[in-house]
Amino acid sequence: MHGRYHEMAPNVVPMDYTKDPDVKLPMQLIINMPELKENPFKERIVESFSEDGEGSLSFNDFVDMFSVLSEMAPRELKAIYAFKIYDFNTDNFICKSDLEKTLNKLTREELTAEEITLVCEKVIEEADMDGDGKLGFADFENMISKAPDFLRYCFKKKIVSCIFSGIFLGYHCVV
Repeated sequence: MHGRYHEMAPNVVPMDYTKDPDVKLPMQLIINMPELKENPFKERIVESFSEDGEGSLSFNDFVDMFSVLSEMAPRELKAIYAFKIYDFNTDNFICKSDLEKTLNKLTREELTAEEITLVCEKVIEEADMDGDGKLGFADFENMISKAPDFLRYCFKKKIVSCIFSGIFLGYHCVV
């Protein structure tokens, strides 16, 4: 894994990690990796794994990211990071604004404002168990537990565009 990290910026990352363990790669290098390049959430993924929250990744952050992205990662861990990725304003809730940003990324801004509002309202109506108008982690976990394929696909190179229209509204997605 260190070889891969080093390859991305050989002039910045020493081959011997112990010589400069604090070195960080900028987000721009990470988001252009083949595994993330086409993902509409690539910036959010990297920010979610960045210790400073700004998107620069240390080697440890890089390893953590690939561990969670692997198919072998536990479902619970994937759920935690999926929630972080969708929580754009980092307030530990997925609110209407977070849902709007998520939908815009998933659909490449092809939905009208009315369609986005309708989907966001429906998602909150269906998934908000405590009625506070936003999704806490428990709401999110409950929602994805009803869609077993959600976590398997949410970190793939291409995120399934039916996450909101399918999973959040209770339909099955075709991948």
